[in-house]
Amino acid sequence: MAFGRRRAREEDSGEIREEEPVSPVEWARVREFTVGTVERPVTKKRTRPVRGPRAIRVPSGAGEAKAFAPCAYAARVAPPAPPFATEPCLYEDPESKKLLCYLIAEERDSGERRYRVHDKDGTEIGVLRRIPPASKIFKHTWRIDQPGYPEIVGRNEWASGGVKQVAGRAVGKALTETLNNLHSIVPPGEDCTYGDGGSRRQSRRLEWWSGGELVMVSQSIQTLAVKAHWLDRRLAFAFAVIGDA
Repeated sequence: MAFGRRRAREEDSGEIREEEPVSPVEWARVREFTVGTVERPVTKKRTRPVRGPRAIRVPSGAGEAKAFAPCAYAARVAPPAPPFATEPCLYEDPESKKLLCYLIAEERDSGERRYRVHDKDGTEIGVLRRIPPASKIFKHTWRIDQPGYPEIVGRNEWASGGVKQVAGRAVGKALTETLNNLHSIVPPGEDCTYGDGGSRRQSRRLEWWSGGELVMVSQSIQTLAVKAHWLDRRLAFAFAVIGDA
């Protein structure tokens, strides 16, 4: 039975209660999202999470009405994605028929890893770059190139003080509030391990800046908050499915 059409069932005071499947939402203007399979989290009345396919999921509601709606599905390479695409690809449907975007990975002699992001028609919409650290005591950094906009730099939150000073105290305060609230995006029952088999303790918070503008805040692949309306969400989704490894 297809994920999108099945009804969720749960035990509630000895009775079986059916819940409607969570409807997908439009992806282009998503502000906060996570990556996972939980559609409805554990609550006082729901003893087990309701799961669906792995997807980019958008939180909504609270309490018993809390839900994580899919807006893009992460799945294996399948037509219409080209066979040489990097897994996973992103689709607009759980059957992997409507391609949203796909990635092509490239390794440079310098150790830099590039992921070229293409839309459903094969047009390149941006590039994610994983920059190796200059020293073993540091971790890699990230760059996003989106045509028509200055380079977006992903830095560890504690290493970006210079940019914060340019942005001003008001933005810094808003950023702190965003970081403090990010943990609420991850639904109870979601697996907090990443593609490399690591644990949640390995996650780090990154601030993504373009000049003096805060573009996005992320905590590994588990919680991401888009701050700049102009960021192509498909590039943010691409980072989420790659993982900060």
